[in-house]
Amino acid sequence: MCRLLGVVMHAPRPLTDALSGLLEPFTALSHEHADGWGVAARRNHELVVARGTEPAHASPGYRAALAGPADAALLHLRLASPDSPIRPENTHPFTAGVLAFAHNGFFTPGDALDDLIAPELLAGASGDTDSERFFLRVLTRLRSGERDPADAIARTAAEIRVRAAFASFNCLLLTEDALYAYTEEDPESEVSRRRGPDFFRMYYRTGASGTVVASSGIGAGPDWQVLPPRAVLEIRRYHRRISVHTVVDDPAIAITARENSSVTTDVGEDRAIR
Repeated sequence: MCRLLGVVMHAPRPLTDALSGLLEPFTALSHEHADGWGVAARRNHELVVARGTEPAHASPGYRAALAGPADAALLHLRLASPDSPIRPENTHPFTAGVLAFAHNGFFTPGDALDDLIAPELLAGASGDTDSERFFLRVLTRLRSGERDPADAIARTAAEIRVRAAFASFNCLLLTEDALYAYTEEDPESEVSRRRGPDFFRMYYRTGASGTVVASSGIGAGPDWQVLPPRAVLEIRRYHRRISVHTVVDDPAIAITARENSSVTTDVGEDRAIR
């Protein structure tokens, strides 16, 4: 399994500064989640991505990727599934144009979505992970006219749920406009039973400089809120708005995220998230 950390800030700053107090505990998790790292950061209109197959705590490239100014980013620490090779093509985040995606969990069989992925996207897959297939199905939906990334993530999770066994669909999607986080686990999966009820939990908190969302391991405490299961957290880059979209059953399309169930929060002046 893997660990996730995402942040949206109101002014560009180095991630080492913006994530002060969080970055070192997160990086320390790479002693276990040691099969690679990835950072995707938005710098103005550019998506800058860096990845490596070594543990983050021992990687100069990881530290370098955190040094540049950014106003939004996602970080991923990989713990590979036993049958998944450790190579650059399988390292998160997966990217397409302005989008970056990282996943914590697995589903099997890994090709459960292949017939739902646009053939040109499937042919262009860089690796062989189920996580990349998750992203490619979300991307297929977005390129087929589905306009809301929250819907695309939630509906893809619903499709996997009926086609495959899974541990978790926890993921982050970074777009030009927002960072999205989704959480869902199967509490009866072997991983959940072995790791306990907190392992796949995701948390978020808002400070004066922005909002951060994180996997368990660093995201806990009185100033953190739990992201509810089957909910999509949307953190806008430009409007200082944080929305939690509930995911509801729909007989026609199985599941969707509804904008009218959002909770919005405005935050103020810039300072480090602590």
